[in-house]
Amino acid sequence: MNILPVNQSTLLVELDGLSQTLGLHERLRQAPIPGVTTLVPAARTLLVSFAPERISADELARRLLAQPPADSDHRQGELIEIPVHYAGEDLDDVARLLDLTTDEVIRRHGEHDYRVAFCGFAPGFAYLSGGAGFDVPRRPTPRTRIPAGAVALAGTFSGIYPTASPGGWQLIGTTPLDMWDVERTPAALLQPGMRVRFSATDAPPERTSVPAPAINTDAPVQAPTLEIVHPGLQTLFQDLGRFGQTAQGVSTAGAMDKGALRAANRRVGNPSDAAALEVALGGLKLRCHRPAMLGLAGAPLAVSIRTEAGETLSPAFDGPIELAAGDVLTLGTPRAGLRSYLALRGGFEVAPVLGSRSTDTLAKLGPRPLARGDRLRAAELPVTALDLEAHAAPELPSAGQTVTLDIVMGPRSDWFTAQALETLCAQAWDVTSQSDRIGLRLQGERALERINDAELPSEGTVTGAIQVPASGQPVLFLADHPLTGGYPVIACVADYHLDLAGQIPANARIRFNPINDFSPLGGEASS
Repeated sequence: MNILPVNQSTLLVELDGLSQTLGLHERLRQAPIPGVTTLVPAARTLLVSFAPERISADELARRLLAQPPADSDHRQGELIEIPVHYAGEDLDDVARLLDLTTDEVIRRHGEHDYRVAFCGFAPGFAYLSGGAGFDVPRRPTPRTRIPAGAVALAGTFSGIYPTASPGGWQLIGTTPLDMWDVERTPAALLQPGMRVRFSATDAPPERTSVPAPAINTDAPVQAPTLEIVHPGLQTLFQDLGRFGQTAQGVSTAGAMDKGALRAANRRVGNPSDAAALEVALGGLKLRCHRPAMLGLAGAPLAVSIRTEAGETLSPAFDGPIELAAGDVLTLGTPRAGLRSYLALRGGFEVAPVLGSRSTDTLAKLGPRPLARGDRLRAAELPVTALDLEAHAAPELPSAGQTVTLDIVMGPRSDWFTAQALETLCAQAWDVTSQSDRIGLRLQGERALERINDAELPSEGTVTGAIQVPASGQPVLFLADHPLTGGYPVIACVADYHLDLAGQIPANARIRFNPINDFSPLGGEASS
């Protein structure tokens, strides 16, 4: 057992294989270690997140190392039959790779039961182990879009894409079954421990698209409080995130700057975890229909109010903002940072999805982005007194500036050359315009080179992970990152700098400052 550092609240346990990983996962679920908050199993690793105030990394590593290695008990779970139209784009290539005919691939894929080992990559995406025993590499170049229902192979796993998404697995067929449906409980059709059997069908699948959950703008409970006149570049509902759904392949997501979300809610006396509006690069314009109290935090910007009488007001950004019926509020462009948070006293009335009101842009979960004409209603959350004190706002970066982020080396630092480790922290990295809530795509003068060119089996990832694809140009994962990934993570942003990372705009630059030397907490580092 190797125990590798990830960040200040997460460890990565590396085991001999899938069976041992699932065995440890089952044991820790049955006899939890106090302070452990989340477990994410993968092909041969278990990602273990913990509360540092309850247990230290060293103590947790000691407790984990004391666990005797044991394989999963392979209990026979419920059998799910999946009809497949075997006409995938890569079926002929897979047959050549396996030195089989396409008919043999189809026959063997359908005559053996698979087991749902774990979920990751996307909500409802199940990694199916066992089965035919195929072992095929991922495609050299991932596709930018794979349709929902695509049945695919990669490594020793089979899988079914629950929604349309990019991907690098080999496509062998399609199924009409919905792998993911938020109206169903549980939303994921395939759950860890279930058995899966594929059966060939001659008919191409007929699928009907399921729209994303809409904002509750038509509920007849009360008149709307606010109306969207212009949503700006992107305005989303966000709260602190979606917890307890990793078994279905759903990550936490939530606000990019959680400290700013809490601050906006405190300003109007809301619970700190109430949903608020996350406004990227300003430009939001709201019309008020009922008296309201708003609070702003995060990226500072100019605020103006045009009253029904035609008067223009300029309230302070860092204080409660009172609106009367007929007022129109406009947010300018941030002076620094990227995302501002707007809270409504009493909260927004918006339906939760899997326990959260946040929008996950990668998983397509939660309310859709706000659009012109949306009418927003106030909820009736318990409130306290307004926060009228002046609080020092954190200094945020602007385009053209360089921001330094502290990083924890690992868990895969040893997959890279000594020169790459030096380059990671010695050169500045440009934040490209392809960045979004999923991650910051970085570009450096010198790419990061690996000494281990093996294909990394999928393993759990965290917000702040610096993942390095084959190009050597890193991606810094942010709130909406996938739950698992297949490229090595050279380092992770320190927990206390995650909010800052979520405020870095395109065309800024990043320097990384390591706060530790890479060293496993138990066992030997992988080579």
